[in-house]
Amino acid sequence: MAALASAMFFNGMTNSAEAANTLRVATFNVSMDATNYTEKDQQVDPNALTNALQNKHPQIKNIAEIIQRVRPDILLLNEFDYISKAQGIDYFKANYLAISQNKQPAIDYPYSYIAPVNTGLKTPFDLDHDGKATGVKGDAFGFGFFEGHYGMAVLSRYPIDFDKIRTLQTFKYKDMPAAQMPIDPKTGENWYNQEQWQVLRLSSKSFWDLPITVKGKTLHVIASHPTPPVFDGDEDRNGKRNHDEVRLIKDYIGNADYLYDDNGVKGGLAPQSRFVVVGDLNAAPEGDKKRPNTTDQLLKNPLINSQFVPSSKGAKTSYSEKYAAAYTAFWQARVDYVLPSTYGIDVHDGGVFWPVKNSELYRLIKDRNASSDHRMVWLDISLK
Repeated sequence: MAALASAMFFNGMTNSAEAANTLRVATFNVSMDATNYTEKDQQVDPNALTNALQNKHPQIKNIAEIIQRVRPDILLLNEFDYISKAQGIDYFKANYLAISQNKQPAIDYPYSYIAPVNTGLKTPFDLDHDGKATGVKGDAFGFGFFEGHYGMAVLSRYPIDFDKIRTLQTFKYKDMPAAQMPIDPKTGENWYNQEQWQVLRLSSKSFWDLPITVKGKTLHVIASHPTPPVFDGDEDRNGKRNHDEVRLIKDYIGNADYLYDDNGVKGGLAPQSRFVVVGDLNAAPEGDKKRPNTTDQLLKNPLINSQFVPSSKGAKTSYSEKYAAAYTAFWQARVDYVLPSTYGIDVHDGGVFWPVKNSELYRLIKDRNASSDHRMVWLDISLK
């Protein structure tokens, strides 16, 4: 069935979600951040995405074409810089998605959500222990060259209940019971001192619960983008944070009572709620980059139906590992997820947009500059 669905949308025909009267939910790390549009060795310009969105940029055209081919009903975009809605997501919709790309039908998302993130948000501390308190990059609340770098956005063809959105952007790391504090291997002391630990935020970008109304039923889209568990040292500070950011998802869908959102509302998701976890979680269950202690929090969670694993023929034929078909990033890992609740949702199909090398569509993903170093992942579901 998955092969048939892939052939259908690759050829621009009616997608399987429409044919089966199901809902297509997707996640896509689109690499639409300022570093992608800044010349090498030049200072990163916070307006670089805005400028690219106005200039028929080839990478963004390819991103839009992929979206028009897969045609998700609900889509999380990771690494989409947080700038004003008018200059960011609205530009993308008007200048790219609403215009046919390579003869594909335009696609309209009447509803969208974008909000502040922790990336590039300055702190006064030397959090990465490089001897300099720069405020940004490794010393920010989340790694970023400027506030809003590597942000997130959600596009939806169904109404978002904006009044009931919950965000946990400011939730403090210290308030997670038994949080994984990294230890400085040189001193044996906590990596973060007490002053730093009192203010650090857990989410490297943010954490969103977006209630979306689909034919009279509510689907909670649980969106985030945990930090990569690399780019650190033996203290494994990013690995530990990645684990706890994924734990935040687990605890939120489990309605842990220690949680609080940015409005001070306590607790997580109410029991018997339909939800789908989406995002580049930067954690792989298999391979040389595997962190099963992190991924098992979700993939072996009784509240989550993880039985259907989206896959692609393109990845399967490109790499030798037996689990390569599930890869979602060109650097050979499954790190992007669409994970529905066991309650109230049936899974019908899904896939990863990764054309084989002899396909005409391979041009869309042939290297990281063509579109992204990640692939779009989707599931076709129905709410019951």
